[in-house]
Amino acid sequence: MSLKVIRSGLNTTFQDRGRSHFYHVGIPFSGAMDTRNFLITNKLVGNDLNDAVIEFALQGPKLKINNNNVNCVVTGNVSFTIKKNSTIYKGECYKTFSLNNDDEIDIISTDNSMYGYFSISGGFKIEKKWNSYSTHLKSKLGPNRGNKINENDVLQLNGNIKLINQKKINYLNSKIEFIRVIKGTNFEYFSNESQKSFLGSEYQVTNLTDRMGMRLEGKKLENIKSENIKSEGLIKGVIQVPPDGKPIIMLSDHGTIGGYPKIAVIISADYDKIVQLPPLSKIKFKMIDVTDAERIFSLYSMETKNILDQI
Repeated sequence: MSLKVIRSGLNTTFQDRGRSHFYHVGIPFSGAMDTRNFLITNKLVGNDLNDAVIEFALQGPKLKINNNNVNCVVTGNVSFTIKKNSTIYKGECYKTFSLNNDDEIDIISTDNSMYGYFSISGGFKIEKKWNSYSTHLKSKLGPNRGNKINENDVLQLNGNIKLINQKKINYLNSKIEFIRVIKGTNFEYFSNESQKSFLGSEYQVTNLTDRMGMRLEGKKLENIKSENIKSEGLIKGVIQVPPDGKPIIMLSDHGTIGGYPKIAVIISADYDKIVQLPPLSKIKFKMIDVTDAERIFSLYSMETKNILDQI
């Protein structure tokens, strides 16, 4: 029981919820970039919520099934087709579908977004590395010897294929006017004018964006104390400002320490949204306090649970 990779797509990897408690040895959290879509993917095909899924960026893989009657799903804003007996059908996200022997799925592209997800009932036959199925490419850690999924790879499936009734949810990947942040530990390193510019100006996502970080283009931020600081721990969502004054958002595969001043941190409830912004997208930031950030995250968690409970 397997899937043959006909085309790998861009930055296609296995991911789960992430690898915790290893920052002290230089291993980041990793995991699915868009947590909510990851969870929905597993729930729709009846898998454990932390089972591995295939994550892809911009263009997904083309896969051929070597098995009979398995349930699959694609989530995100994604265009894809299903080929059955030489007939090609347009796929629908957030709706499970069955694949039989020699059927193909062609995940063509994400639509005005970055990441999409694919999984199959019963899951993939892979082993955890350092207590996670997530792939961290820089350290070659994770399934598939820590590599991307490549053309001609054969992805083994678990034997416990679960036959489930077709499931569908009506889910819209919401967008917000602002990305909300809290003050970073070095917010006061920046001039009053730069603090106002950071919160009042519009930034653009550049092509220098991957699972490690997102570089922004916009008004230069002036550091009036010190361009660099002693290296210290980082978390995903923190916004560092290097000497060129252009912010960099640390994402899921970020390094565990960094020496650039940190002007702000994206709140956890908005992380799914920021990672889905493709190059040339516009961003505005809005500062809130920690209490509001915690309240908003509680609402995000409740909303996620309600979505999963409806599946």
